Amino acid sequence: MKIKLSVLGLITLFISASANSQTVDEKYVKDVKSIDAIITAYYNVISGARTDPWQYERDTYLHSKTAIIVRLDNNGNANVHTLEAEYIPLLLIPKEDFYEIEIKRKVSEFGNMAQVWSAYEVRMNPETASNTRGLNSIQLHFENDRWFIDGWTTQMETNANTIVSDFLKTD
Repeated sequence: MKIKLSVLGLITLFISASANSQTVDEKYVKDVKSIDAIITAYYNVISGARTDPWQYERDTYLHSKTAIIVRLDNNGNANVHTLEAEYIPLLLIPKEDFYEIEIKRKVSEFGNMAQVWSAYEVRMNPETASNTRGLNSIQLHFENDRWFIDGWTTQMETNANTIVSDFLKTD
């Protein structure tokens, strides 16, 4: 009798959890309804306190299945990889407080394609300004009533490469 009650309890718990849980689409659909929403979510998934969990599920939802990430070093050399590869080093080291704060955005949209230039500042505290800045080039497409990030390229600003300062001067 105890075994039957335990099994019945587990089945009830499973059905209840299934009925109350949201699908990935339900959880993140608002993140992909507009270019503004997806870029805001793009920065939100990487930003947070050390106690906040990584948002891999949400980040994966923002990106197309074939999204490519390109990180340019100070010499312009490219490190090209997938979103999954982006997370590997993040999971191997302790998480620190880290915030990317967008400071300027330019959007070009034609048909179902969009190009977003986005300057950002890296902070360890969201309220404290920093001189560590970078520029993202983000490519998106619109399909099935939502936006997808197809890829992004990023480069950090240096004394010799003033890409963010130059970008901030543009209209």
